[in-house]
Amino acid sequence: MKKAILIPLLLAAALVRAAPVKLIFDTDMGNDVDDLMALCMIHNLCSRGAVELLAVTITKDHPQAAAFVDAVNTFYGRPDVPIGVVKGGATPEPGKFNLLADAKNEDGTLRYPHDLMSGNDAPEAVGLIRKLLAAEKDSSVMLVQVGFFTNLRRLLESPPDACSPLGGRELIAKKVKGLAIMAGAFQTVNWDTRHLEYNVVKDVPAAQALAKDWPAPVVWSGYEIGVAAAFPHEVIERDLEYVRHHPLKEAYILYQPPPHDRPTWDPTALLYAVYPERGYFELSPAGTVTVEDNGATWYRPSRDGKGLHRYLVMSAGQAERVREAIVQLSVAPPKR
Repeated sequence: MKKAILIPLLLAAALVRAAPVKLIFDTDMGNDVDDLMALCMIHNLCSRGAVELLAVTITKDHPQAAAFVDAVNTFYGRPDVPIGVVKGGATPEPGKFNLLADAKNEDGTLRYPHDLMSGNDAPEAVGLIRKLLAAEKDSSVMLVQVGFFTNLRRLLESPPDACSPLGGRELIAKKVKGLAIMAGAFQTVNWDTRHLEYNVVKDVPAAQALAKDWPAPVVWSGYEIGVAAAFPHEVIERDLEYVRHHPLKEAYILYQPPPHDRPTWDPTALLYAVYPERGYFELSPAGTVTVEDNGATWYRPSRDGKGLHRYLVMSAGQAERVREAIVQLSVAPPKR
């Protein structure tokens, strides 16, 4: 009798653990190819039932960025994932590989079919995020930010609207489970203890506002983490031949041709967000991160252990596991 009761309880526990992570992915797609690695991972995690992708929001202010994201979503069989875009963002110049959204086959058809042809036709990101958060259960949504802080700073400061009577800070506190971001530097980088990381310095006021006022837990994946688990270029050259055209392979080559091992900055933040208890990383003690006027990030542990901020720490052994997980989740064929 006891065994008969125990088995359903174990099955129920397994189902609870298997609930997909509800995810909003905020990216500056086009500024570096590691954003695309992370998006490929998300789609394969969706196919495994580990993630439910609520939306992709973009902090690169160029119309091809959204079109390329839609092309990748369509490639992986999810053409209807909502996409939101920044208005008045930090980097309006074209990306090195977003032009693949317009690439054509010999017969004139799109190499990567999609129907969002320009970010000018996409909704503004903050309104989209507010709408999605308002519709979800409390403390249920993970945000992964791998670009600039612009969209999430504006979300933080957003007023009540038709979607929710709550202001941005209150809406975040109510609906967001956590935020994983690729930003900053917390360990020595090439003998530099004050490395100024790109995602921070491109919009320092936004980074400062989020670090100061974000009301939910934040885990920072610093510059040093992605460098230590660089993506093997041989994978790009050998393991994506299952289709004639693969967006990750073509984008990687357009960004910087092999042989070079691209750091996995953005995928590390995503991997932690989805699998925080798998032992891929250690965490710093709880504390606070402040952003200085030059973009440097400064971490201080809290005395009472109640700080909302932590940063990722990774041993050499963990780096091998992290690299392997990122590779496998990036290159797996779409399930259609």
